[in-house]
Amino acid sequence: MIKIGILDLQGDVSEHLEITEKTLKQKNVESQVLRVKTVSDVSKCDGIIISGGESTVISKLMEKTGIKRAIIDKKIPVMGTCAGMVLLATKTDYEQPLLGLIDMKVKRNGFGRQRASFEEEIEIFGSEYKGIFIRAPYVSEVGDNVEILAKRDDKIVAVAQGHNVATAFHPELTDDKRIHEYFIKEVLKCVE
Repeated sequence: MIKIGILDLQGDVSEHLEITEKTLKQKNVESQVLRVKTVSDVSKCDGIIISGGESTVISKLMEKTGIKRAIIDKKIPVMGTCAGMVLLATKTDYEQPLLGLIDMKVKRNGFGRQRASFEEEIEIFGSEYKGIFIRAPYVSEVGDNVEILAKRDDKIVAVAQGHNVATAFHPELTDDKRIHEYFIKEVLKCVE
């Protein structure tokens, strides 16, 4: 049985819980999806999803609760969406604590503030995907071992490195399960 945790400090927690549970059920994977609020919760997980929200608030709460160190030490796959992408970076354009799990520099609110939010078809995994961008960041630089999964114009909006994946958009707000399927595949590789 695999256990995937959704960091429950702020953000689209219920949406990620729902799509992760549906994806696991559709794939017939014996699993449990948990809300992660403590270091003890992290210790039960085979993979963690960090949702959108306010990255500075989430990072401060992760530091205060010890969750940041627990995630780094456990070395499990992590998926980050929107603010979660920012937190997975090694560098950002703003001073804040980061997990540093993907060798990339991220520009917070790179596509603009709330009023500049938008939906747009992007190409990922060889086909169209409805990207929902809300105060979305983008990746301005990547290291040699980072795989670029998707771009919008010339801006990188989805990446993977090792077993970690990050998107600037919100896959949990769509019915398209491909991003979650990709992450679950990475988690399964680590528990087999």
